[in-house]
Amino acid sequence: MTDDVVNKTRRRVLTAATSVVGAVGVVGAAVPFVGSWNPSAKAKAAGAPVRANIGKMDPGQMITVEWRGKPVYIVRRTQETIDNLDKVDDLVSDPNSEDPQQPEYVSSKTRSIKDEYLVLIGLCTHLGCAPLFRPEVGASDLGGDEWQGGFFCPCHGSKFDMAGRVYKGVPAPTNLEVPPYRYETDTLLVVGEDQEA
Repeated sequence: MTDDVVNKTRRRVLTAATSVVGAVGVVGAAVPFVGSWNPSAKAKAAGAPVRANIGKMDPGQMITVEWRGKPVYIVRRTQETIDNLDKVDDLVSDPNSEDPQQPEYVSSKTRSIKDEYLVLIGLCTHLGCAPLFRPEVGASDLGGDEWQGGFFCPCHGSKFDMAGRVYKGVPAPTNLEVPPYRYETDTLLVVGEDQEA
């Protein structure tokens, strides 16, 4: 073989080897890059729906679950509590819950799918503190006879009724937010998914 033929063969082998190594490098760099477009398992879990068993809740009881890093209050209201909502209509800023950014089932006075169960994001709409559950009617530190139970924010004094409607004259500008939710069964509530129409 001549030197010229050997050099051409050597060049072809080196060119092919370099191309293969380059292609492997491109694939090796592309796979993690494309994989980074998908949300991580932690990110998926952070937005995933949360199931809450409400079957063992007593009337008047509240439980808290976490959804998207926020506390969600679930309250089983008594019929008396539901009836008392009418008594505070003149004291709350938005008695008919007319916020267009809330799910459709929030437009009723009870702000819920089923009157008995209230589901709210437990963050004050003023600066995001967690309001305290104060279900006792007539609490002297919250207005006496005018107080029909609800939520009190200890940070700046905002008050909300047992439907999460904000009282007039407090720092919070809007009602407590109702997250999307639905009932999977009579005793299992799913927070993070809307009720099907």
